[in-house]
Amino acid sequence: MKLIIQIPCLNEEATLPLTLADLPREVPGIDVVELLVIDDGSTDRTSEVAKECGAHHVLRLGSNRGLATAFRRGVDYALAHGADIVVNTDGDNQYCGADIPKLVEPVLRDRADIVVGSRPIVDHPEFGAVKKLLQLVGSWVLRMISKTSVRDAPSGFRAFSREACMRIFLYTRFSYCMETLIQAGNNGLRVESVDIRVNPKTRDSRLFRSVPEYVCKTGSAMLSLFILYRPSRLFFSTAGLLFLGALALGVRFIYLVYFYNEADPTRTHLPSIVLLAILALAGCLLVAVGILAELGRSQRRLAEETLYQSRLAASRQSER
Repeated sequence: MKLIIQIPCLNEEATLPLTLADLPREVPGIDVVELLVIDDGSTDRTSEVAKECGAHHVLRLGSNRGLATAFRRGVDYALAHGADIVVNTDGDNQYCGADIPKLVEPVLRDRADIVVGSRPIVDHPEFGAVKKLLQLVGSWVLRMISKTSVRDAPSGFRAFSREACMRIFLYTRFSYCMETLIQAGNNGLRVESVDIRVNPKTRDSRLFRSVPEYVCKTGSAMLSLFILYRPSRLFFSTAGLLFLGALALGVRFIYLVYFYNEADPTRTHLPSIVLLAILALAGCLLVAVGILAELGRSQRRLAEETLYQSRLAASRQSER
């Protein structure tokens, strides 16, 4: 059983030695533990420091591709080098490396395909009240979208089985955290959460500079993923609301014209009729868009299955 712990990095020269030193070299139930540093276009000595500090593998992407791309490239590299379990952690040493045995245990026991380390959000000393609320609300929304029970959706401290790694296909460049959970729910993968500890803060987040930016980026990412993975629910629900509005205007028009004796019989109610027609037409267009989006979703899932079978065949070939 081989475990590869991967660390996506961007200019982590200062924090990487502490991160690597915090990671275990032996894990119960694991025969081989190797460390992989993904250098996402760093302009400092991240790669050199990784080698000096004992990283077994250093994958240099050459330019800044974004966190999601760095994560995906790391997973592909780990699979190619025989990983049975892949653990992802951050280069700023946010997560406690001593909790990795707890993180991989559900995968080792075949209880889960993806395990998410849940931080103590409510009791986190470095999270303000607003950030705690946003973390909790965001995790709840993602649970609804992904149909999983994960408690800390933004957590990047995760363990993936080989099966989960081969079924992950990322379409966004912003962050892999939300999309992998939604894919897991769509593909029927088992997701579990375990409580983990956090280390003292070493630097500010590079994904967000402020709370409004966090809300904007996270909200837009969730909306994009909802459209990508649940298009019919979004478009058909919106179309239903428009049709209800059109129906209400139609009932109002019939009531006023045929059942209510108005003082001014010359009124034509033209604005209401125009608005009714606009709402009905917009609803029909959204239904058409929803159907096309569902067809695209079906094609994407077919392509994902084809890629999965290709990865599976390549994996079996390499084992021979």
